[in-house]
Amino acid sequence: MMQRVFAVLAAILLVGAVALATLTPPNEPLGEFVYNIDHGWLSLLQAGVQRYLAPWLWDDVIVPVLLRPVWLLPAAAGILCAGVAITIGFRQGAARSWRRRS
Repeated sequence: MMQRVFAVLAAILLVGAVALATLTPPNEPLGEFVYNIDHGWLSLLQAGVQRYLAPWLWDDVIVPVLLRPVWLLPAAAGILCAGVAITIGFRQGAARSWRRRS
């Protein structure tokens, strides 16, 4: 069951990544894409992360992600979900015993 969930999620994310790569301008950064959707959200996110979590998290983790192309985040998540689905499939296959009962 979980293998199928991750496989479907991977397919949705990878199709979404291809759609974003096709429909957005070439190599549009994720931060610019989010800014075009909602102007104030990035400021609110920055203030919240720096105030309630850790200031280094904004500078060292979130800003580099926001500078990557918009299609890269769903593509990476889709590849990760596909890997989890494959791993679950191998584990389920390894749990079976092929020996005949006597």
